[in-house]
Amino acid sequence: MTYAVTVDTSIPSGAPQMDELQRAGAGALLEEGLSAIESLEGPDGVEVEVDDTFVGVYPGGALLKVFVDASALEFAEQAVRSLVEEVLERSEPLADWTVERCEVELHPELAKESLEAADGPAAPPVDIAARRAQLAESAAGTPADPARIAAESKAAETRMRAMAAQLRAFGPGMFGAVDEEDEDYDPEPSYSAVSPEDAELAAGALVWASDVLLDELFQDAFTLAQRKTNVAECEEPLWLLEDLPPRYALKYDARFARRFLVTAVALTTRFTEGSFEQLSCVAEELTLRLLLTTTEVTLETFGLLDPGVAEALVCFSDLIYEDMDHEWLYDDSKDGIEESPVGEYLGVAPMGLESWFKPFNEGRYVHPYAADELRDDPDGQSAT
Repeated sequence: MTYAVTVDTSIPSGAPQMDELQRAGAGALLEEGLSAIESLEGPDGVEVEVDDTFVGVYPGGALLKVFVDASALEFAEQAVRSLVEEVLERSEPLADWTVERCEVELHPELAKESLEAADGPAAPPVDIAARRAQLAESAAGTPADPARIAAESKAAETRMRAMAAQLRAFGPGMFGAVDEEDEDYDPEPSYSAVSPEDAELAAGALVWASDVLLDELFQDAFTLAQRKTNVAECEEPLWLLEDLPPRYALKYDARFARRFLVTAVALTTRFTEGSFEQLSCVAEELTLRLLLTTTEVTLETFGLLDPGVAEALVCFSDLIYEDMDHEWLYDDSKDGIEESPVGEYLGVAPMGLESWFKPFNEGRYVHPYAADELRDDPDGQSAT
């Protein structure tokens, strides 16, 4: 079975953030080290084959996605961890990096199928894959333990609040909270402000959801490349790309998926390193749409999406979007509106797929990989 193993690697604690040149060098070293291996040995001598790898470098480390064929989930995880640790150790500039996370995430539909195919609901789990599948027990109809759910919810909340500080580009005011450090601070505002606690949880949930978003886009890109297909014709379940405007689904192929993934990496990096100013292109507007949805789903999963936190996310959305023209992409009756007299009067930006990765103006940043429409496609599919 093919497993997508997500690996988070970090630069040494206390080390300065990498600049653009250092990130390029780290990415090249990681790609070279990973591409040199076609198969590796897992636990008990079990062979694990490497199908494909993706590397996304950010100032504080790198997010890797390694696709392997293995007989069991735990073999895939352990083999990939050993591989990455060896690559880091052999590359002198990366020797002090650490592996923070190395795990497989199961698609909910596939996890549910695994449960339904088991010998019975009372059968004890015999490996890690089965234990992970227990996370989908509620979907399969197994009664949940209230105490366990409460504990998991509290643990998730604590972790999200700790992650809020990583969203360096935005203060609590971006989520509708009153910032006491603001020079215009009013201790008795005339409006109903979001509480600092709700703003903090919303910010942390966005960081959490950013990891989920990138993981799922990695897996969608791999699925489309492996099957040499597009979103409209893909017979396997996809995580996120099916939620893009359906009018262009036939053109969402592996090349498009990689461009969209790089766009997501660039956007979320600007969020966390503090350099974000404005959304740069239509693809970023749609990426943020997916990120906000993922954030809400994450909070709701842990029972943390209360009205205050929901309002904080609404405030964030209202402030970060310059307009909501991208929503017209989901309404076929508005197709081509940017070329109509009404669209020209309203100043609607070009919305065709060919314009998604073009910056709105010269002051906006789009990653060169995403912006390059003429890059050769290694899968033999046409570029968007």
